[in-house]
Amino acid sequence: MKIAIVHDYFGAIGGGERVVLTLAKILNADVITTDTDAAAKLDNGVRVTSLGSTVKLPPFKQISATWKFASADFSDDYDFFIFTGNWSHHAARRHHPNLWYCYTPVRAFYDLYGTFLSRQGFVSRQAFRAWVAFSRRQDQRSVSRVDRVVTISENVRQRICTCYGRDAEVVYPPVDVSRYRCEGYGDFWLSVNRLYPEKRIELQIEAFRSMPDERLVIVGGYAAGDHAGRYAARLMEDLPENVEIRGEVSEEELIDLYARCRGHVCTALDEDFGLTPVEAMAAGKPVVAVNEGGFCETVTAETGMLVDADPGRIASAVLAVSADPERYREACLARARLFDLSVFADRIRRVVNDGV
Repeated sequence: MKIAIVHDYFGAIGGGERVVLTLAKILNADVITTDTDAAAKLDNGVRVTSLGSTVKLPPFKQISATWKFASADFSDDYDFFIFTGNWSHHAARRHHPNLWYCYTPVRAFYDLYGTFLSRQGFVSRQAFRAWVAFSRRQDQRSVSRVDRVVTISENVRQRICTCYGRDAEVVYPPVDVSRYRCEGYGDFWLSVNRLYPEKRIELQIEAFRSMPDERLVIVGGYAAGDHAGRYAARLMEDLPENVEIRGEVSEEELIDLYARCRGHVCTALDEDFGLTPVEAMAAGKPVVAVNEGGFCETVTAETGMLVDADPGRIASAVLAVSADPERYREACLARARLFDLSVFADRIRRVVNDGV
């Protein structure tokens, strides 16, 4: 059976892109996408076809991606189609049988509409309203053409029910536990996320500003044409000496940082699922995360602390965990194994076979 995984774009490598590449290897599938900037840097053996580059200016980037998927036709080339991301499911009209592995409904269209609207100036606010009004209708129509919806967490399952009136099966995304290791509990905490406003990295920075004896290393980037450029620039303006933003790093560097860090901190707003806490736990490292979204499905009292989204609460938790981070090690390793690649592979193969 020939399978195609249709994904929005590879402008940067985040959790979603890593899941796509893992899916492709498990299912021996091809990847069809638009931008391939980041994918070209990876030596992973996955076959990637580009529909052409997107316009690198929001919302034209998203509009151009939507148009490319809606007009694509690979129906004679594959037996089954998996859509991932926010825009690729616009190819569903021509491509059956299919399923959408949904990371989340477009949050700017639904649960975070007010938040995104508040960031706009007067003129751009009117344009944003018009874009969302039109795009939300197109989004609803496209999702109605999806044969089956599978999603990454109970948190997103509830969003799908609210936004589309559809149920979804939960298949947690994978972490290849065997790739991670623990080389001790070093002198820095680690934060791994794209530099997007929804990640609320400013909470981390302010927490560590109040703890000059604790270091924080932040890694991650953002894709050209995303809405994050100005936010990333603001983060760099007033960094305390004990906080470092490194930008994107290679997979090998990231695994090394997990191996040597003292713990991991996460502050995303109602995170869809969040792969990075599981990656940290696979390295035996405790996690301090905000008590919201997908973090509540992975982080437990035995593997770290869930706290309010407040710099003071985050700082208190970091100090408490830092006193003896190694005490969390065995629980973290056991917890991470529940999300191992082998578990995901078994479940996703069953889902695909059921859908054919």
